[in-house]
Amino acid sequence: MALKRLTRQRKAVLEVVQRAHHHPDAAWIYQEVRKLVPRVSLATVYRTLEALVAEGHLVPITRAGEATRYDAHLHPHLHLICEGCGAIVDLEPTLPDLMTPAQQAHPELEVRSVEVTYRGLCPRCKAALKG
Repeated sequence: MALKRLTRQRKAVLEVVQRAHHHPDAAWIYQEVRKLVPRVSLATVYRTLEALVAEGHLVPITRAGEATRYDAHLHPHLHLICEGCGAIVDLEPTLPDLMTPAQQAHPELEVRSVEVTYRGLCPRCKAALKG
């Protein structure tokens, strides 16, 4: 999927999120983008993130009471949210078709996406509990 307007800022934001392995929030992305584009503003980073989500280049991960995090991995996958440290870990199991049964059960609705989130402990927090 090509970027609509490939500005220096937009390219930098997308590259930073794609290189991150921890589903970063806007504040972290801003700090990293400033290393590439020193004069970028936080507002520009927020607008760029919104545009990249709208264009389908990023997926937002929202949790009540917490900053939105961003995922550049667009293939179907699940997440585990660590209850110890808050890390978001990608899971790659075979996914069942969850949209079709929902759409069939409620044809008056338009199901656009499905989110499944596991909660538990990442390997570091699990090891810390045992230690």
